[in-house]
Amino acid sequence: MGRRAVVSARVHGISPNRFDTIEPMRILSAVFGVALLASSLAAADKPLQIFFVDVEGGQATLFVSPSGQSLLVDTGWGYNAFRDANRIVAAAKLAKIKKIDYVLITHFHSDHVGGVPQLAQKMPIGAFVDHGENRETSKASQTLYAEYKTAMGSTNHITAKPGDKIPIKGLDVTAVSADGALLSQALPGAGGANQYCSGVQQKATDPSENARSLGIILQFGKLRIVDLGDLTWNKELELMCPENKLGRADIFVVSHHGIDQSNSPALVHALAPRVAIMDNGSKKGGAPSAWDIVKSSPGLLDLWQLHFSDAGGAEHNSPDPFVANVEESDTGFYLKLTAHQDGSFTVFNPRNKFSKDYPAR
Repeated sequence: MGRRAVVSARVHGISPNRFDTIEPMRILSAVFGVALLASSLAAADKPLQIFFVDVEGGQATLFVSPSGQSLLVDTGWGYNAFRDANRIVAAAKLAKIKKIDYVLITHFHSDHVGGVPQLAQKMPIGAFVDHGENRETSKASQTLYAEYKTAMGSTNHITAKPGDKIPIKGLDVTAVSADGALLSQALPGAGGANQYCSGVQQKATDPSENARSLGIILQFGKLRIVDLGDLTWNKELELMCPENKLGRADIFVVSHHGIDQSNSPALVHALAPRVAIMDNGSKKGGAPSAWDIVKSSPGLLDLWQLHFSDAGGAEHNSPDPFVANVEESDTGFYLKLTAHQDGSFTVFNPRNKFSKDYPAR
């Protein structure tokens, strides 16, 4: 080491025998910084994956965050030789996950919670989320709920209330309805008078678990997804009128499989979704009147369906490329949505290999 270098080192408080390690350390630090930045950018660019699993007119929607954590909304039906559990496991395999971190049960009906016991035998589950106790008293309903509780066992359990967050890394998931209760205040960015409430009449009061559905808004960057389970018409009006407490959505998971007990224009038109996805079966859901309300929503680009609806006929079904299953036979095709934080996304139909890109807005 030259004399000037030694003097410089002493002036800066560095021992001369450590001086020749400084530059390599700086290089290593710079390399590490570049690698860390590249890793962060790669993580930021990883998409959100959503699988709309066909459970023949029930619901099972698998969200897989870029963090690798997952949320399954409902589990389809039970029995049927593990049909629905196997389809969920197949979707999880496509998403390259071996565990479901959160299973959210919207309400305690057989097409939503019935598949829990079989799924729990097939995959590890980190926690269950629901609205609390089952409120129906029939023997069949109580049996279904008892089977759910038995399958849950000692697994972590969260009872969600409106406004609560479900802590999934990489996603912002907010409960907006639960056990008949609804948000009392508008979400950030929402609020304001809802013009689509005008002229919408209430329907007969629904005393069932449907009206107690645990509904969520899921936000990923600029992308917003609304899934209210089977929340019924009057509860929609209570949530959205006179003030729109939810704001707008990019993607609307059509409520109640497209049954006309739900999907009021006060909800659907105020959300103004770009894309709607209907978890219907060939003989369940897809009611023409509900289909018309969704299809006529301002700004809607496309309505995707898990099944061709027999009740809808040619006039009340989407074109073939946008329908996952077109035959009555148990074909089991899913729909996959791949989303990015800028709000852009792609929907893919594996039956016909058709996909459509939706740019950020």
